[in-house]
Amino acid sequence: MATYLDRILEAHRAEAAQDERPFDELFEAATAASPTRGFTDALAKVDLALDGIAVISEIKRRSPSKGDLFSGLDPAVLVRQYSDGGASCVSVLTDEEFFGGSADDLRAAREACALPVLRKDFTVSQRDVLDARIMGADCLLLIAAALDRDELEQFHSLAVEVGLDVLVEVHDEAELAIALDVGATLIGVNQRDLVTFTVDHERARRMGGAMPDGVIAVAESGVRHRGDAEALTTAGYRAVLVGETLVTSGDPTGEVATLRGHR
Repeated sequence: MATYLDRILEAHRAEAAQDERPFDELFEAATAASPTRGFTDALAKVDLALDGIAVISEIKRRSPSKGDLFSGLDPAVLVRQYSDGGASCVSVLTDEEFFGGSADDLRAAREACALPVLRKDFTVSQRDVLDARIMGADCLLLIAAALDRDELEQFHSLAVEVGLDVLVEVHDEAELAIALDVGATLIGVNQRDLVTFTVDHERARRMGGAMPDGVIAVAESGVRHRGDAEALTTAGYRAVLVGETLVTSGDPTGEVATLRGHR
């Protein structure tokens, strides 16, 4: 039986296979894009003792496993609420078929705030990398479980070349070793299994202890409340990426502040 991840990757790879846009023209447009805002730097400068854990707040309309979360959200309004709550960065789902997102959501969010923005999507081609830079992203997500080692290295190198920061998502020690080998310094551990979509908090605790010095560790998915954020800080994470909890909270500003320990 096909998993969520299988179906998503199949759709993205089929679309990429039909993409005949000239690579050179996309590369030129990417390198000519406006300067990025420093996604990694925004996380690195957070003082955990004074500021609390950094929060990457996500704009997420729906998910394959839970359906609609906040389908009618306004990215510009939501991102300002996140900023008011003390978010360090923003993540925007741009996958349309499975998550209801779009490049327009990313553009609207970035125009409405001064925070660095992550394009969160299933990157499967070099053109996907360039598209992220062209649409205004400051950082790109690469999922180790969705790519072979050569793809991960190629896409990571290209992203850095055009000025993007890169968040490499891993699930276990083997993927972490590959991420480090390709030069990743911003690494996310997804607590949600991409095959079953269940959340495993023990995974994050175990993987936090495996992160070497010099890596900024981000815990992704399954962060529900301040207690989770505190436990992840203790486990060695500098930031949490939070979507569902925020978009369904009814008070995004207050929820971000609570996660950081400011309310």
